[in-house]
Amino acid sequence: MRVRLMVLAAGLAGMLAGGAARADSLVYMTSLDWPPYTMANEPHGAVEEVVRQAFKAVGHTLVVDYLPWNRAVFNAKNDSHYVGYFPEYYSSEIARDFVFSRPVGSGPLGFAERKAEPMNWSTLDDLAGITIGTVLGYVNTEEFDRRAKAGGFKIEPTQSDPLNLRKLQAGRVRLAVIDRNVMSYLIKNDPALSGTESALQFNQRLLESKDLYVCFRNDEAGRRMAALFNDGLARIDAKSILDKRLNGELR
Repeated sequence: MRVRLMVLAAGLAGMLAGGAARADSLVYMTSLDWPPYTMANEPHGAVEEVVRQAFKAVGHTLVVDYLPWNRAVFNAKNDSHYVGYFPEYYSSEIARDFVFSRPVGSGPLGFAERKAEPMNWSTLDDLAGITIGTVLGYVNTEEFDRRAKAGGFKIEPTQSDPLNLRKLQAGRVRLAVIDRNVMSYLIKNDPALSGTESALQFNQRLLESKDLYVCFRNDEAGRRMAALFNDGLARIDAKSILDKRLNGELR
């Protein structure tokens, strides 16, 4: 009987240990619903799929909480339940609080405009006096954000990309900062933007082709997970995964 109890106890201990190991393999991060890069509903967004596959390559499972952007960043910074957030553009200011991963993809950042009023510009100086729609909490480019903060642009902030496009269509802003892939997806899939395809277009000049990153908390656990994630990222073909997802080939 004693032997049997010992065997049962050992089996229970093994089950508990196995459960702990499985729990430890879960990685909790925050993000936003920002299709086609991150999507709260299936299928996963393009960047999110890269992040999931990179973690999977090193034995971890990603769990994402989708939140409004400012809250996603705040929770990742202040709630130790989360190891970080994604996707993010590089910013030296954000790098004070987070560890940036290697790039997990890239996106073309520029301006949406009304087809009836195309904007020809060569440098940011040409945009002085133009009312430009932005999204609260989003990083754009270092130079654009520096000038905007200094009052060099007439900035009209809003809560989301869809609202920004609706303000553009209504003539409340002349330009709206947005990723081209995001704009294309929203115009085709957001019912609130139905019919805007004939009125809006993406400006021919990019602000920048922006690398996208995962941001990890700048503490011991975050730095350890960042190194592990980068190892996993090196084991997968991130570009292929991203391209297939963006082209609808990966489900």
